[in-house]
Amino acid sequence: MAKSKSLPLIAVAEGKLPDTLPPTAVNWARANGFSGQRGRLLALPGGDGALAGYLFGLGEAAGRPGLLLGSAAAALEPGRYSLSGDFGDPTLAALAFRLGAYRFDRYRKSRAPAELDDVEGADKAEVERLSDAAYLARDLVNTPANDLGPDALEKAIRTFAKRHKLEVTVIAGDELLKQNFPMIHAVGRAAAEAPRLVEFSWGKARDPRVTLVGKGVTFDTGGLDIKPSAGMLLMKKDMGGAANILGLAHAIIDAKLRVRLRVLIPIVENAISGPAFRPGDILRARNGTTVEIGNTDAEGRLILGDALALADEESPELIVDMATLTGAARSALGPELPPLYSTDDELARALLAAGAASDDPLWHMPLWAPYESMIASKIADVNNAGASAFAGSITAALFLRRFVRQARAWAHLDIYAWAPEARPGRPFGGTDQGIRAVYGYLKQRYG
Repeated sequence: MAKSKSLPLIAVAEGKLPDTLPPTAVNWARANGFSGQRGRLLALPGGDGALAGYLFGLGEAAGRPGLLLGSAAAALEPGRYSLSGDFGDPTLAALAFRLGAYRFDRYRKSRAPAELDDVEGADKAEVERLSDAAYLARDLVNTPANDLGPDALEKAIRTFAKRHKLEVTVIAGDELLKQNFPMIHAVGRAAAEAPRLVEFSWGKARDPRVTLVGKGVTFDTGGLDIKPSAGMLLMKKDMGGAANILGLAHAIIDAKLRVRLRVLIPIVENAISGPAFRPGDILRARNGTTVEIGNTDAEGRLILGDALALADEESPELIVDMATLTGAARSALGPELPPLYSTDDELARALLAAGAASDDPLWHMPLWAPYESMIASKIADVNNAGASAFAGSITAALFLRRFVRQARAWAHLDIYAWAPEARPGRPFGGTDQGIRAVYGYLKQRYG
């Protein structure tokens, strides 16, 4: 193989070593039992004993490997690589490599990532915007709550807005009560840092209105219905909805989609102190709905309720919210497959298709009306948790639907925002979910 500044990285389908490989490389692969097994990386020696490149197995996924090349990026030493072989869509292949090379090095010695030469046929701008979107979401989710409380999350949003030359509006503390956001205030009032609602907009007023809402609970103790220690351990990620909404907003703005984008992020810490809201309290939401508090650990749907009610007031074309909302979603579908709820089945199908095309899977779940009885209250319009242990993700979505009455369509993603184990294109830790699916749909419709 010819020497160059970039080492070859050759994607190989199961049982199909390329004809272009020199006989020595073919013999080396066979001697090491390499036949293109999924995810296997094999170093190739040169004639002088130096490293000559790598083979990477695609298994039977050749032509449509999704984010599999991210596994190569995670395993390779720092340096530059040039990709060849049957790796499928060049843009997705280049993006997979970038996503797999991600490292969160804020609290440890940094390590240079593996880098990929431009892939022929890839949309370089698309790779940049989607990897930037994912990195933004991951960095925020990975940052612990002592460095990312409500103040710091607001600062991060302001930094984002400054990058995109946007104006930010913040309603904080008791001003939330004056401007009729009682549930955001109630959930966050016990914390040392004030609750707030952060908003920014982008785009032309005449374009279709698309509003994004992200749950920004910077840490969740569970409130007075306190979580056990094991349940609290990952609660720095409870602002994963806000993080992913910011990543999605970046992709939309960078691609200059023809939408009037509005972003609403309610930010709180669900803490415990004298002013904490209590089980049995009744809150009156922004849209007038009265909510009995059955569990203070079902706080995310409360702050989203006020934000969704605000979003709904201007009757947008579409509202999309993302939230790390329920453990029930994980019990039903695990950490890799977020439930999708929507008032529009055609929209849901389009989101599923966009997610499948970009290896950002979603699963359509029903807004099953008979389960409304599970969150009924004898003294208020609705209970935030209800008494039943069944169908927790569905009942949470049904709760949120009460705050969307005028929008043409609404979609809710109950994401996990965390990879408990590394997988292709998704290193361990905070992760992006739903960004590419929603962006892909919006690009197809408004690009």
